[in-house]
Amino acid sequence: MKQVWKIFSTDIVNLSKNWVAAILVGGLVFLPSLYAWFNIYASWDPYGNTDRLPVAVVNEDQGATVRDDEIDVGSQLVDSLKENDTINWKFTERKDALKRVENGEYFAAIIVPEDFSEKLATVTSGHPQKATMEYYVNEKTNSIAPKITEKGASAIVETVSKEFTSTVNSVIFDMFNKLGIELQTDLPDIEKFEQYVFSMEEKLPGVQKLLESVLNDADQAQALLSQAEQKMPEAKRLTAEGLSTVNQTLGYLDTAEQQLAALEPQIEKDLETAARVSGEINDMLLEIQKADLDTTQLDTAKSGLDDKMTEAIQSVDNIQKQLLLLKEINQDASETPVPEADQEEAPTLPEEDLQGRQTESSAAGQSAIDNAIQTTGQLKSALQEAQDNARAVEEAAAGYVEQAKGWVNDVQGIAQNVSVSIDSYTKTYNETIKPTIQKEIKDARSTLAEARDLLSGIQATLPEAEKIITSTSGHLSEGEQGIEEALNQYPYVYTKITELADRIRSVQGETDINEIIDLLLNDPEAEKSFFEEPILLHENKLFPIENYGTGMTPFYTVLSIWVGCLLLVSLLSTDIHHAEQFSQKTVYFGRLLLFLLIGVLQSLIVTIGNILVLGVDVAEPLGFVLSGLLISTVFMTIVYTLVSVFGDVGKAMAIVLLVLQIAGSGGTYPVVLLPDFFQMISPYLPFTYAIDLMREMTGGVVQARIAKDIPILVGIGAAMMVFGSFLKPILNKWMNQILKKSRESGLFH
Repeated sequence: MKQVWKIFSTDIVNLSKNWVAAILVGGLVFLPSLYAWFNIYASWDPYGNTDRLPVAVVNEDQGATVRDDEIDVGSQLVDSLKENDTINWKFTERKDALKRVENGEYFAAIIVPEDFSEKLATVTSGHPQKATMEYYVNEKTNSIAPKITEKGASAIVETVSKEFTSTVNSVIFDMFNKLGIELQTDLPDIEKFEQYVFSMEEKLPGVQKLLESVLNDADQAQALLSQAEQKMPEAKRLTAEGLSTVNQTLGYLDTAEQQLAALEPQIEKDLETAARVSGEINDMLLEIQKADLDTTQLDTAKSGLDDKMTEAIQSVDNIQKQLLLLKEINQDASETPVPEADQEEAPTLPEEDLQGRQTESSAAGQSAIDNAIQTTGQLKSALQEAQDNARAVEEAAAGYVEQAKGWVNDVQGIAQNVSVSIDSYTKTYNETIKPTIQKEIKDARSTLAEARDLLSGIQATLPEAEKIITSTSGHLSEGEQGIEEALNQYPYVYTKITELADRIRSVQGETDINEIIDLLLNDPEAEKSFFEEPILLHENKLFPIENYGTGMTPFYTVLSIWVGCLLLVSLLSTDIHHAEQFSQKTVYFGRLLLFLLIGVLQSLIVTIGNILVLGVDVAEPLGFVLSGLLISTVFMTIVYTLVSVFGDVGKAMAIVLLVLQIAGSGGTYPVVLLPDFFQMISPYLPFTYAIDLMREMTGGVVQARIAKDIPILVGIGAAMMVFGSFLKPILNKWMNQILKKSRESGLFH
């Protein structure tokens, strides 16, 4: 140990005596810190200076029309970028932009095509198209700039997309809000509609039965209309015939009235004759009865009496014939034909009314005439009997005068009865028969007039009725077709109504329309704001790093310490003069102390300078400095051991190890992003643990990590010391021969 210390103290004395050596060593002490500081400062905040990065923007957008509103997203984008200073935006034309990007004057160009707004507007159509931007980048100018410009382009796209989405969502939620208000207003109607659907579902089977019933009734009505249509010609014929018959009968009545007018004087004359003759007979019989006539006078009286009786009988017979004629006239009047009217075709008076009125009046007339005919028959019989008795008186008068007088009395009684009967008959004729027959004719004429008017009305109505029947039949056929179509569509309608009702019940069970209304009612501006940024990233920096330079400080600090080690082994010798008086192990540790001292100084300057000169924000300043000392000691041991044991080969090995560690330690990129080879060697590289330890001190300590990093680093340093102390004596003679051989080439010192 004394020998080791002797070597170290000798080196210190030599440095203090040789100012050139002291200056060189002083330079070696400061050089690593310069390496670290320049790199850290250069990368201090590159992303904070992107406003110096020129990027061309070309707007060729022609705008578009959406529902009578003009939109120009390209112009809006340009206006927005003019207020954005994150990148040095250059607004120019396409040709100029592409030329400058190609020449490297601009790092990238963003071109808004002429159909940009037009494609965005297709969102309101049934076939929306995505709008595109053209992005040109010259990647050969710089490896980082394209990434930054790409971020800028992505930010533009994101901004446009966000604004577009926000605007669309604002419109949508405004519509939702209006829809919610309308739903809230129409809620009673919606509930009524639901009840209507349920009611329809319940009543549809009844509707089907009703349609079937109506269809059946329509079939029956169609059959009745067909029958009526078929009977229409016959109805026309019967009406025409009825009118003809009525007119003919009215003619008969006129004739009967004329005949009655002609008979009345004759009947009255015959009645007067019969009455006169009857009186004369009575007078003659009184004279015969009073007078005491001889045979000649009696014969004369009897002859005159017989003539009078014959005249009376003839008069009564004429009256009887005239009464029979009156009876026939009265029957013709009472048997006036009543036309049969089709009650379906036109309104008619009931047949019973016409016939009833005729029957009532004709019955009285017929009875009076029949009584008169019977009376005239009796008169005629009485007169004939009286005549027969008178003739019997004549035959018996010669021998039986007394008996003849008795017969005369009988004849006189008969004659008186006849006279009374004639008077009674005359009264009956004038008071009953004549007025009754006249009334019969008048009633018949009135009835026939009514029948004629009725038939005329029917005849006038029949064409219109025929049209109505034809039209009704057509409409009824159309109605039947409609009903049949409705019945054919009924299963489909019933199925759909049932499905709708089931769906409404299902929706009612799953969703409350009031909840839907609450969801639709909103503040459009608030919803727009929400969809502009629906998710807020609440960043929690567990170990905040102030800037990019601070984040790179651990890597560049560790790297500068290793570089400082390489500088030392390049300028300072790992061997001593007059080494023969010391063992190889003593030489190894004696010169190692000098290297470690210089390394400690390098580390102190670098770490303290990072904090004080650059102003790096370090969470654990003391830990940062102490970690630097530990790392410097370990690295110096590694590099010194390699060079001390292997000579120039060891220098090459240290450089190779540096290269591997820069790439594989995760100093710039996470190890997981590196190729598999570097991921594989990363756990075996000192840089991995040195950088991690410095990061813990810079950002904030996690005890578990430093508890892993420090032992590994100490272990590596200790292992290298053991390696150097044991192998240097073994390999030194062989390595010296190699060194001597290489110097013989004149290429190596």
